[in-house]
Amino acid sequence: MQRWIDTGNSTCPKTQQKLEHLTLTPNYVLRSLITQWCAEHKVEQPTGLANGRIKKSDGSFRDVSGDIAPIQAIVRKLSSRLIEERRAAVSEVRSLSKRSTDNRILIAEAGAIPVLVNLLTSEDTSIQENAVTSILNLSIYENNKALIMLAGAVPSIVQVLRAGSVEARENAAATLFSLSLADENKIIIGASGAIPALVELLENGSTRGKKDAATALFNLCIYQGNKGRAVRAGIITALLKMLTDSRNCMVDEALTILSVLASNQEAKVAIVKASTIPVLIDLLRTGLPRNKENASAILLSLCKRDPENLTCISRLGAVIPLTELAKNGTERAKRKATSMLEHLRRLQQN
Repeated sequence: MQRWIDTGNSTCPKTQQKLEHLTLTPNYVLRSLITQWCAEHKVEQPTGLANGRIKKSDGSFRDVSGDIAPIQAIVRKLSSRLIEERRAAVSEVRSLSKRSTDNRILIAEAGAIPVLVNLLTSEDTSIQENAVTSILNLSIYENNKALIMLAGAVPSIVQVLRAGSVEARENAAATLFSLSLADENKIIIGASGAIPALVELLENGSTRGKKDAATALFNLCIYQGNKGRAVRAGIITALLKMLTDSRNCMVDEALTILSVLASNQEAKVAIVKASTIPVLIDLLRTGLPRNKENASAILLSLCKRDPENLTCISRLGAVIPLTELAKNGTERAKRKATSMLEHLRRLQQN
């Protein structure tokens, strides 16, 4: 079809009707189905590689170095009946996928993604850990994100997030973050049940797990529809614990997520109900410059078109730290603090 268009044609070669546009969209759904069929029937998959080049989703080409044949041999072993062979193969895929972009392209071209998705539900801890980490590594290459989504990976990744080993849960959260970088995936991941599982990891995970969960939740909550899901999953309580933790190790992350949530009405109500305002005002006094900046931004969001919250902020003594911040804060903090002080002045005049 591309050759047909490149020769100057602007009609459909089959129907002869004029094409609305000349941009071709790769059919990832069909490609994923072909890959799965080839894996199930032990048939060598047709590859998109030609003369060491692969076509990217934007229509441009990328040179790829490396031989696909040995990778195809490893991918075939992912479906072996022998657990030892599956274990060795998925470990090798994890190692190869970590090394280079070319490897990530070749592994996907060899049809590994649907097979790796099947291995996410393995009862063998080692296989599950290596499968989810391989998918994380593969997702770094932009074109692979769509293939992973279309292989139906998200429900299985969420299951690993809920019930996997410590390492598997961490890497499942990191994978969801990587996939959510594509805007259309934020909606799918949000609807999959991922958000409650990420909030649970944020509360009870390892230090790295909490950071991976925070990054994924921040990115997912950029999409308006996911903000309510996060609130209903109990994220505000989890974030307040992080703000008041004496070790102060995740204050930045908590404030960043709150600043994204604070524009949502359901989140605003939950933030105020959880008695977060006094904690934010305290951070205006004692926090690091970046923390003060985010705290002032959240307070400004909470008091916009809400005189009750504004009154509460005034009563809790926010004027002095806001005045200080308006003089000596970061540029963004100065703007937010000045705007807050203006709102408070208007309140006193009424």
